[in-house]
Amino acid sequence: MPGPESPTSRANPPAARRTPHELTAHGDVRNDDWYWLRNRDDPEVIAYLEAENSYAEAALAPLAPLRNRIFDEIKSRVQETDESAPVAEGRWEYTSRTIEGAQYGVHCRRPRGGGSESASVILDENILAAGHDYFALGGFEVTPDHGMLAYAVDFNGSERYTLRFRDLETGADLPDVVENVTYGLAWADDARTCFYVRPDDAMRPNEVWRHILGTPAADDVLVLREDDERFYVGVERTRSGRFVLIDVSSKLTSEVWFVPSAKPAAEPRVIEPREQGHEYAVEHHSSEALGDRFLILTNQGGRARNFELVSAPSAEPERSNWTPLVPHRDDVKLDSVNAFADHLVLSERTNGLERLRVMRTGTRDLHEIEMPDPVYSVWVGPNPEFATRRLRYGYTSLVAPVTDVDYDMDDRSSAIVKTQPVLGGYDPTQYVSARLWATAGDGTKVPISLVHRRDTPIDGSAPALLYGYGSYEISTDPSFRASRLSLLDRGFVFAIAHVRGGGEMGRQWYESGRLEHKANTFTDFVACAEHLIASGYTSATRLAARGGSAGGLLMGVVANLRPDLFAAIVAEVPFVDVVTTMLDPSLPLTVTEWEEWGDPRESDAYARMKSYSPYDNVRAADYPALLVTTGLNDPRVQYWEPAKWVAKLRVLSTSGRPILLRTEMGAGHGGPSGRYDAWRDEAVVLAFICDAVGAAA
Repeated sequence: MPGPESPTSRANPPAARRTPHELTAHGDVRNDDWYWLRNRDDPEVIAYLEAENSYAEAALAPLAPLRNRIFDEIKSRVQETDESAPVAEGRWEYTSRTIEGAQYGVHCRRPRGGGSESASVILDENILAAGHDYFALGGFEVTPDHGMLAYAVDFNGSERYTLRFRDLETGADLPDVVENVTYGLAWADDARTCFYVRPDDAMRPNEVWRHILGTPAADDVLVLREDDERFYVGVERTRSGRFVLIDVSSKLTSEVWFVPSAKPAAEPRVIEPREQGHEYAVEHHSSEALGDRFLILTNQGGRARNFELVSAPSAEPERSNWTPLVPHRDDVKLDSVNAFADHLVLSERTNGLERLRVMRTGTRDLHEIEMPDPVYSVWVGPNPEFATRRLRYGYTSLVAPVTDVDYDMDDRSSAIVKTQPVLGGYDPTQYVSARLWATAGDGTKVPISLVHRRDTPIDGSAPALLYGYGSYEISTDPSFRASRLSLLDRGFVFAIAHVRGGGEMGRQWYESGRLEHKANTFTDFVACAEHLIASGYTSATRLAARGGSAGGLLMGVVANLRPDLFAAIVAEVPFVDVVTTMLDPSLPLTVTEWEEWGDPRESDAYARMKSYSPYDNVRAADYPALLVTTGLNDPRVQYWEPAKWVAKLRVLSTSGRPILLRTEMGAGHGGPSGRYDAWRDEAVVLAFICDAVGAAA
């Protein structure tokens, strides 16, 4: 484990100026010596971030040979020129390609049943990205007649996109340009009307607009505006094609509006007016068996905690007309429903694992699609067609690369369409995947997904990496990553801690890791780390931890709670200045986050958040080696949170281990955008981890 004289700690770190700044709330005073780093227009701030980048580069320079080896390993496992599984819609099949040496994808289509040689390019991201250090495609929707494409691009990571339209017959872009849009696009039946979403100044998606091709953006029509700052909006077209849905949601409450896609100028109608605590999602279905109905996934205002499925006639969808289809179950979380002409596909969770069940609408018979591994991830893939008996789903595990499967919902047969190539002789039988259970302090059993080589000794000597997230009911399901082999083949154990606050074990799992129960997220992670050590998978001197965004908050908290438990921590775009950020409603997304973390304008919530906020709880301690990343244009976690945290850690850490900050000066929350840049970035992280735990071969 690196000490004060390790290669990664010899350079002199920059010292950020300390200027006392008092923050007062509820009679409590906090002093923030690095508050001034919030001013991105201050040349001193930019100079400091650049100095940190230079320091990190110099400190990591001795690891360049290892970093380069790992990058070459990652690259050597990837089939650089490749094509995705084709997705059929109408008379076309759509695919995306990667080309050796090119950073971004190429989107293509070909006549249905045709080979790759008959494909034509409809959008080349590499051409769009030319001359830009950053590029992201934020929307990609083809019209129902397949004649036009709406696409949105971002060149700086701010997640404020520019919307363009392309004629797919000629390949030319129309003069129509709509600025400042965010995620969500939906076409009407006329193939001329496009619904899109705009964010407010705080990056909250709060408006749905309607654009007609060939008209100025200034003439676009506002369809719906959401003024409650807790709520955000989205827009989508149903698979049946009959409706455009407008989703209005907070963290705990939903409201869905609909517009007939054949009448895009119609006023939107609401399915069911919002009621605090009532969450619901809507799909449309039309068949002889069920009639013309909306399918509604609902928690009935909290009375069906794990959700149930009901239906309602599309002409009269109000709650009084809801008819049960799939009842609520205490031990199964119903996550979503996908509607097809003669089938419904239910995505569910039970005992910490995902599953897919298929219902035939005529008979209501249900069956489960079987999975081959004990620990895995499965999801419904792209299925744009409504009138089909074939379901495309995706499958992966910690040892199985991502596989696209076509499943016949009538005869229950499966056909593998494509398996992600892993070059270099990868043999999944040489690796072991398992599910463990740690015991939290309150007796709760916390699942751990784990993978290692068969020849890795389980005697406490192996290095290990423990990953965690645990917020927003987001599940960190086990999946394959070719880059992870660079750790496993160096003798690492890789594990995922499925801590409370995520959604792996149902709604109760989420609720027991948020608001007044948020501490469970952090202590669960510690329990998982201790379980790995007690079970002989690793030791504290060889254990690293990693998490990003809200998972970066987790990293910050456990660094304060148990710095002795980890040799190294990687915190990517970490949300670490919790109290100050949540007290500032002018910052992007703050108000919408109050239902997740609490509103610190209330004294109880303030005290609770202050008790775990990583920045507020840095203390004199032997901290692990830390690699911290951020993006200057990040709209989700402002760059100054990790910058301030690193500055404070440098002053108080007594270990002498390196504390490094790397800022992407032209990117946002997701880091580098090109795939080769992303691989290089990953190689830096993995080399840092290997060095910190003494596995730098």
